Amino acid sequence: MGKYETILWDLDQTLLDFDRSMDYAIRAVFEQYALYIDEKTVARYEVINRDHWNRLERGEISKEEVKVGRFRVLFEELGIQSVKPEEIATSYQDALGSIYYYIDGAVEVVTKLRELGYHQYVVTNGVNTTQINKMKLSGFDKLMDGVFVSELMGYPKPMKGYFDACFATLPEGTREKSILVGDSLTSDMQGANNAGIASCWFNPKARAKDIAVEIDYEIRSLEEVLSIVSE
Repeated sequence: MGKYETILWDLDQTLLDFDRSMDYAIRAVFEQYALYIDEKTVARYEVINRDHWNRLERGEISKEEVKVGRFRVLFEELGIQSVKPEEIATSYQDALGSIYYYIDGAVEVVTKLRELGYHQYVVTNGVNTTQINKMKLSGFDKLMDGVFVSELMGYPKPMKGYFDACFATLPEGTREKSILVGDSLTSDMQGANNAGIASCWFNPKARAKDIAVEIDYEIRSLEEVLSIVSE
């Protein structure tokens, strides 16, 4: 092993393609409740959803407010009154947790790292039941040493308190040899900065860095993690 022995993985849009799952889930529940949906509606939901998760990361709202609030805002804009936001929110989470799509190379890289003896954990802000279902369906539950869901840790990523709670359950000295791999600048890279650990930005589409955050590594493919941790 090199200077890193523990990899903290973000789940959505890093190991699993959340965008595809979200597209499936929002269309499925609208169809379930006989609500009209088109590309414009899907795109608008994505914006509202992202805004709610960003507010969670800043500690402005709770996970429950994210789950229902995004549908409340969307329904108000669309004038939907036939379905309650609380009702569709539950169905949406069920649909979201029932399907998964791998990011290219995810299973192969995680499997290889496990064979090499690295410790691996998932760090996620997602809804607990949804994330656990996706972990089981995708098989990552058997490849990871554990999963830290923010709603069970008392703080959302990227707060320092979240990572303090994570490392408090791990062997002493783990933090110093850990690296966080994730796609989000605000949640993952900022989280790594707050935790005082190395950061690896998974940026397959070469997005511009639009916030002031320190990044130790930037990668286009997950396979690059193998060479980083062996340095």
